[in-house]
Formats: sequence, C-alpha cells, structure tokens
Amino acid sequence: MGITHTKLILANPVKRDLAPLEVSALVDTVAMHLCIPQHIALQLDLGEQEKREVTLADGSKRLVPYVGPVEVRFGNRRCFVGAMVMGDESLLGAIPMEDMDLVLRHVTREVMVNPSSPNIPSSMAKGCR
Repeated sequence: MGITHTKLILANPVKRDLAPLEVSALVDTVAMHLCIPQHIALQLDLGEQEKREVTLADGSKRLVPYVGPVEVRFGNRRCFVGAMVMGDESLLGAIPMEDMDLVLRHVTREVMVNPSSPNIPSSMAKGCR
C-alpha cells in the first residue's frame, strides 16, 4: 500500500499569541492518536497533562508525555485533541481523522475531506444495532 504523509496545521488553542506550525505528518489509520515530537510540543508550549503508556511496534511499552489541548487543522476542518509526545515526526491517527471526517484515498495515497460531506464534518452519534 505504501506510506502516506499529509500537511497539518497544529496550534495551541489556549495560547493564541503563539504562531501555528505547519507539519508533515505520517498518516496511520491503525494508530489511534496524534503523536508529535518533543520540539513541536515545546514550540507550541503544550502543557503535559499526564503520562500515558504506549505499546510500540516491537511489543515493548514505555511511558510518554500526553499534552494538550492541540488544535489540528486540515483544509476546512479542525479538531481539538491531546497528543502523545514521542518519535521524530508527527503522526496522524484515527481519532483526529474521524473527528475531522477525513478519508484516506488508497489509490493516490492522499488524505482528503470526506467527499460525502465536503462542507461540514459528519460523524455517527448512534450505536450499532
């Protein structure tokens, strides 16, 4: 299938005087969270809320800082999430993608606004039967 990256704007919604940052993020629909490197958390002055345990691809576990809130923007969409501080690049997981109603077009490996709801994000607010 291949690796997909996309451009995101990250901002600190509590400290509006700080300039937002444009980042290239690895897109991983199997990962759940937004992950950002330490230098992004520092530039946005994101406060640590707690430590979270994460399981890495090799099965090992480690504690990482969980910071927030983070405003994430893509196209005409935005959401507010927490982020795990780890790694050397940003990672866009399923939670912020679902929140902004983004889809991954596998043929072209691009992230895009859901074409079924181009103007307003859509989501499910009911249980399955």
